[in-house]
Amino acid sequence: MKKLMILAMGMMLSSTTFAQDEVETTVSSDIVSSYIWRGLDLGGVSVQPTLGVGYKGLSLTAWGNVGLAEPNDTKEFDLTLGYTLGNLNIGITDYWFNSGLDPQNRYLRYDAHSTNHLFEANIGYDFGVASVQWFTNFAGNDGANKDGDRAYSSYLEFVVPFKIASVDWTATAGAVPFATSFYETSGFAITNLSLRATKAIAVTNSFTIPVFAQVTTNPCSQKAYLAFGITLQP
Repeated sequence: MKKLMILAMGMMLSSTTFAQDEVETTVSSDIVSSYIWRGLDLGGVSVQPTLGVGYKGLSLTAWGNVGLAEPNDTKEFDLTLGYTLGNLNIGITDYWFNSGLDPQNRYLRYDAHSTNHLFEANIGYDFGVASVQWFTNFAGNDGANKDGDRAYSSYLEFVVPFKIASVDWTATAGAVPFATSFYETSGFAITNLSLRATKAIAVTNSFTIPVFAQVTTNPCSQKAYLAFGITLQP
């Protein structure tokens, strides 16, 4: 799954925007060695395209993932509607995965008890030196709590960007506050501690390719991951 909340794009994805009459368009694609999302391993080598438009704080973004390593790797298509007002942001994301409650994996299947869609709301605030985001699943193929009821699975994330020499760094800490099968937690758990470095490699005087590497640990599952990626953009 991933993360692609429109309002967290700047933390997880490099992009290019073109301004025309105050309308911004985002077109890019990441190629990653593994798909790690909120401390969870969702597959191997993957392509992750992004297409988005924005106008006066309102944004609509499509994000996808296609695993290339194994046939069962995650295929994902997300649509996010977001709004930013000053340092405050809110958003709603419709995630679709190639596995879930529908054995036929139909995209247009929205039945509450047989869909592969998941709906998540988020709210966040950027303090400048750090930002915080809260995400909660409110409909669709959510996880279950200890009693077997809908968990309204939630995730809290703190992000601190900084720069060392000419490299951009991002430190992230994420936690799941309640028990849920969605994040495979039995209660409050820290699921994501990561450090990411991004550097733009000059190909010509006018063309660069951002590359990034990220170390992620999940204290809850006691797993660790090292991922590498590049961003392609016009």
